[in-house]
Amino acid sequence: MGELQHYSADIPSVPFAQRPVIILGAGIIGCATAKQLLLNGFPVILVAEFLPGDQDIRYASAWAGAAWHPAGGISAEWRYLQAVTHRHLLKMAQEEPESGVCIVDALEYVEQPPSTNSSAWGKAVASKWRDLQPDEYPSEFSCGWSYKTLVTDPTHHMPYLGKKIIDLGGQFIQKHVGSLEELYRMFPESSVFINASGLGSKTLKDVQDDKCFPERGQNVFYKTDKCRTLYFRNGQEYTYVIPRPMSHGVVLGGVKQADDLSPEPDMEIAHDEIARAHRLAPEIIPESPSEDDLSYIVGIRPSRQGGFRLDSEQQGNRIVLSAYGFGGGGYAFSYGVADALVKMVEKAEQENVIL
Repeated sequence: MGELQHYSADIPSVPFAQRPVIILGAGIIGCATAKQLLLNGFPVILVAEFLPGDQDIRYASAWAGAAWHPAGGISAEWRYLQAVTHRHLLKMAQEEPESGVCIVDALEYVEQPPSTNSSAWGKAVASKWRDLQPDEYPSEFSCGWSYKTLVTDPTHHMPYLGKKIIDLGGQFIQKHVGSLEELYRMFPESSVFINASGLGSKTLKDVQDDKCFPERGQNVFYKTDKCRTLYFRNGQEYTYVIPRPMSHGVVLGGVKQADDLSPEPDMEIAHDEIARAHRLAPEIIPESPSEDDLSYIVGIRPSRQGGFRLDSEQQGNRIVLSAYGFGGGGYAFSYGVADALVKMVEKAEQENVIL
């Protein structure tokens, strides 16, 4: 992203809305938030160990499956965050092909009869939603749905976000930060700080959120031209086939391994994911695909027991917003969370102006 200069300002002469908002973390949550803040006129500086385009396994946003799927078992407030994300992603898919967001068909098969809090709420958001007839899904399932959904290719979207942020006047500083206090010292003129550090919130000296934990994900990428339909198995045999139209393939998964940081692909897991994907979508995934068409993806998800944290705290003269712990849901919640954070910043601005 290039060298970036330390920002300084004359504190008394800088009105609240002109003091840069400082974001710790440049994954999908931090970058989506930066974009939305910049579009709303706030100056933004992101400080992060990893930046868009980096490919460290700890930078989960580079490896995510990144499909928009209505999650079951979540609160109405969380559902709305996903709905807002869908709205933003849909516009990108329609107007900004360079964003890496594509509209695809989705087929979701459900093992057990859906509860009152199932993912069926997605019918209020996703277009072309319809209940499948019994002859349209395998007999071992209870029911199924088809709908249009959105998939985001991280290999395109993160660089797109990085460029967008720079074009809008945002700045990146690549630096490991050990505490929020260190960040405060770097930017004494700023009033709003956003902790979007993901797994970093477990080790930041003045956060140390013990609910955070690393969750290893491993996927298989299979090269194929049949990459316009998402398949999702909802239940005990959690399985997905996520299309990547711009990369000419599909992502097969998934698996979750708490507190495992191994960077090397586990071939036993890979073979199991291929077998499950073949059972789910045999018309796309052969039983024994050619090794030449396969590659393996490993990433460490920033997960959190009890779900993600999204809140605002007043700490002296500073407002500290927290947005981390999204696990495998970062992309599905991203722009909804970003908009929620923008509203928190605007509320802080309003309170500063009217006092």
